[in-house]
Amino acid sequence: MSVTTTTHLNFRGDARAALEFYRSVFGGDLAVVTYRDAGAVQEESEADQVMWGQVRAGNGFRVMAYDVPSRTGFDRGENSFFVSLRGEGVEEVTGYWRGLCDGATVVVPIGPAGWAPAYGMLRDRFGVVWVVDVSVGGDGGGGHDG
Repeated sequence: MSVTTTTHLNFRGDARAALEFYRSVFGGDLAVVTYRDAGAVQEESEADQVMWGQVRAGNGFRVMAYDVPSRTGFDRGENSFFVSLRGEGVEEVTGYWRGLCDGATVVVPIGPAGWAPAYGMLRDRFGVVWVVDVSVGGDGGGGHDG
């Protein structure tokens, strides 16, 4: 028996744009079900927003997202979560870093760190904070500034 965890990001109207952006960076397939598709429209203005969405790529990348309905409270808060992206090589993670940098604010520029050959942190154009690094040995160590 095994389990898998998948980062599930919540947005207020930007889920489709975020998923399309992540697919452009990591590749893979995009699947989206809108509130209209599911027959779950409660606010007509939100009918075409994402009730369930996912990007799944052959390289192992997977993320889910949805648009929190306006009738439901939503406050992401500050630094409430990070998405950790860990790869096996500097070239691999640097390529993803370059893609994620489009419209992002770099918190820590990517470069060598005491625990990894490459580490960086950025807040993407959707407000999601990504911690990008290269695994070393077992689980790759880790750490983050912020």
